[in-house]
Amino acid sequence: MASYRDLPPVYRRRAPARPPDDETETAARRSHAAIPVAIVVAGIGFYLSRYTLLAPAVLGIVLLVSGGSLLSSRLNPLSPHFYLTRKPSWSAIGVVFLGALGLLAEAYVLYSSRIAPFLPRP
Repeated sequence: MASYRDLPPVYRRRAPARPPDDETETAARRSHAAIPVAIVVAGIGFYLSRYTLLAPAVLGIVLLVSGGSLLSSRLNPLSPHFYLTRKPSWSAIGVVFLGALGLLAEAYVLYSSRIAPFLPRP
């Protein structure tokens, strides 16, 4: 048998990375992707409210339904999205609902003050 010095050198292996804390792991599994989409949709709704009352109302209802779907994916165990590994964050759900609330409030103010027409003028 060869001596110890004749054997090939053993390379040091790095210690395995420490497993992430529970907080960082859960934070990595939350998605904030709905926030910019909700802001863009709300901005388009506020811009189009110059021309018609229907635009902020319809886009507000779309955001309200989307917020309900996102909320269902966090709370409803019967929803198929409940079991996904990456769910929407609470802040994303809140921004979607705030955008819907803002658009619906804008539609109500335009309707009650009769500033914008119901249908766009040709």
